[in-house]
Amino acid sequence: MRIKRNQSRLSFRHRRRRGGCMSLAVIIGLIAGMLLISWSWLERRITALSPPPDESDLINSALEAFDRGDLDDAIVMAREALVNNPSQINAVILLSRALIYRSYQDYDTESDRAAALELTTELIQRYPTNLDLRAAHAFALQANRQPAAAADAARRVLEENPDHGLARVSLALAYAVAGSNEFALRESLQAVRAHPTMMDAQRALAISYGDNGNYESAVHSVESAIGLNGRLIPLYFERALYALQLGDVDSATYAYMQVLALDSENVKARLRLCELSSLLRERDAAIAYCTAVTERAPSWADGWYQLGREYFLQGNFEAAQTNLHQCSTLQVMQEIPVEERRFECWYLQGQAAEIRGDCPTLLATYNEFRAMTANSDIAQTWAYPPEGPPGCTSSTPATSNQTGGS
Repeated sequence: MRIKRNQSRLSFRHRRRRGGCMSLAVIIGLIAGMLLISWSWLERRITALSPPPDESDLINSALEAFDRGDLDDAIVMAREALVNNPSQINAVILLSRALIYRSYQDYDTESDRAAALELTTELIQRYPTNLDLRAAHAFALQANRQPAAAADAARRVLEENPDHGLARVSLALAYAVAGSNEFALRESLQAVRAHPTMMDAQRALAISYGDNGNYESAVHSVESAIGLNGRLIPLYFERALYALQLGDVDSATYAYMQVLALDSENVKARLRLCELSSLLRERDAAIAYCTAVTERAPSWADGWYQLGREYFLQGNFEAAQTNLHQCSTLQVMQEIPVEERRFECWYLQGQAAEIRGDCPTLLATYNEFRAMTANSDIAQTWAYPPEGPPGCTSSTPATSNQTGGS
């Protein structure tokens, strides 16, 4: 049988390629690529020709960040403004204020207060007559617990401008640091009367009321401050403190939860919730919160102390020893001054060892404590008879270089 190729469905004829014509897809792709390259070039040119952010824009953005409680952004933008102009006074004032408030925000931010004071000290030497800068310097001085210098700086500003809000607040807080509570209340009341919508003034008034034992008024004033800046974390710690003074644990708990709502990783709030849970004998919650503290901040001795203390209260003396030993070890490694160390990390550690009959650990802890405090003026004492702790008299005698009672 013969197959007629020209009638078969299987056609082997070659189709001629159309010459001089590109496919539509290729053409569209080339056009898109050319547009993309042109746009990228144009964008680079525009960026290169655009001026850097204006200093005033940066400062305004930093102020907006502060007003919404975003201290990290406020600090970043204020520092950027200072990079553009190191003599920008408004940036220094805002930056120092933001640093001071952030220093109360978590466990590892205390150094911000020293940074704020260093900043204002440096610039005030160049601009000694600027009242706003001098008021900011007074604010930084009181935050660094230099009340005499802070009060002097604030008074000098008020002599020239009696209505200067930050200077009046700084004077009130300087009195508070010095323990002159009635004078602090007088100045903070004057600050609020002159500047009722100034968050710093309402906060200073709350501190003054609290120092004078009027905790209900302190709560009212700090809530006014929160109303002016509801995302500023330090205000919630202070709100919780005044609530606890009134025995209002629900409001204190709510304030700490507000901190965690604003900063889910805040360690300081978790420690406070651990302490509060322990106070309420909510043992499981206390352990959970304190464990979270040690996981997030393993170098913070306070977390290990609180966790060890909680285990001690629950009767888990082995776990108490372990955690309290970590607390004492960290304080030594970090070279914390003896007068500032937490004595209980040694004492409770020793008590746990004594209860367990762990004489070697008890004696080692006891002797370490006495050697550490031999030449220090501290209020706490811990002493056993010369023959050593009861039940451990057959072990190596404890050194005896200090007298007193536990």
